[in-house]
Amino acid sequence: MPAYMLLIVEDPAQRGTRSDAEGRAVYEQMVDYAGQLKRRGVLRAVESLSSPNADAARIQIRGGQARLLDGPFAEAKEMVGGFFLVDCADRDEAITLAQECPAARWATVEVRAVGPCYT
Repeated sequence: MPAYMLLIVEDPAQRGTRSDAEGRAVYEQMVDYAGQLKRRGVLRAVESLSSPNADAARIQIRGGQARLLDGPFAEAKEMVGGFFLVDCADRDEAITLAQECPAARWATVEVRAVGPCYT
C-alpha cells in the first residue's frame, strides 16, 4: 500500500496568537485525529514539531563548505508544524484524510507521496 505524508504547513506566528488553553485544545484535536488514524489502521508515524526557536538550525553545503544558519527564522513565511505518515490505497484516500485533519482549519495540509526524490 502506498504511503503518503500529510505535512502541516502553518504561519510561524499563529501559535503565538493562542492562549495556553487554546493551544492545548488545538493540540488535543490533533492527538484525537492521530488516534482515529491509528484505529483505522493507516497511521505509520506522527510527530509534532516545536516552534522555530534558538534551538533550530539549518545546514547548507555549497562548494564543499558547510554553512550553519541558527534560528529563529523570523523571515520564514511558513513552517512545518508536524506530520502524519499514513498508508493509503491512493492519492484520493490521502486527500480525504487530509480534509479530515483538524489542522486544515488553521493551516495547510500538504499531501505528498512517499517515494524516490529523483522522479
